[in-house]
Amino acid sequence: MLVDSHCHLQDPKFAREVDDVVRRATDAGVTAMVVVGYDMPSSRRAVEIADSFANAYAAIGVHPHDAKTLRPTDIAELGRMADSARVVAIGEIGLDLFRNLSPRDQQDRAFQEQLELARSLRLPVVIHSRDADEETYAVLADYAQASRADWPKERPIGVLHCYAGDLPLALRYIDLGFVISIAATVTYPAAEKTRAVAGGIPLRWLAVETDSPYLPPQNKRGKRNEPAYVREVAQHIAELRGVTLAVVCDGTATTAARLFGLGDIGEPAAQQAGEAR
Repeated sequence: MLVDSHCHLQDPKFAREVDDVVRRATDAGVTAMVVVGYDMPSSRRAVEIADSFANAYAAIGVHPHDAKTLRPTDIAELGRMADSARVVAIGEIGLDLFRNLSPRDQQDRAFQEQLELARSLRLPVVIHSRDADEETYAVLADYAQASRADWPKERPIGVLHCYAGDLPLALRYIDLGFVISIAATVTYPAAEKTRAVAGGIPLRWLAVETDSPYLPPQNKRGKRNEPAYVREVAQHIAELRGVTLAVVCDGTATTAARLFGLGDIGEPAAQQAGEAR
């Protein structure tokens, strides 16, 4: 069992190849993939793709890059889109203080409005945070506190996608109830911080992703990434942790299932290794 917890199959780089990409992922053992929106058109398309494939689900939301475009009518439309059983999260949302493609005040507003939407819908959130470690944490700490009373105790409240922070911050996020998702950046030679996180947090709070078509594994740099390659992320993490590939695949699949409400997948191998903690 294996779940790509974050991909963008609606990206133009996939054009008319989505069927083939999904088939290759299925052949590689990918049980499920979450197609994540980043603006209104991509969110609509994510739902269309999720409706078309049994192993695809959708997250819907407006990325901080596009925060300046978010209108009250968009929040209402996102709420209507979330009526679909194929929509499993709100995201990707958050803060990006690296590119600052939207002004900070508009990023803050869009972040808060979409967090409140997720809370009202009882859906987890998919978080983008770049060069905003403490700023994002402060927002999410308040959000977790406000949401705790009516959120299922055993279910994660959200996920830090393509996590790039350090291990102490990852553990702080886990204490809030957030999953940490690791992308193929873990295979890059300079990614010591990411490897420390991938090897150091409980498997119960670890997910894997491709963020495809972006961030391909090191041995495929310069090529388009796709969900089938999430297996390489899991393999690298298995080597870091000194466990079998099956343990990481099943353990991270179970984490994703808890996070997104996907049902029972993955658990046995992780439990056999004592890793599902």
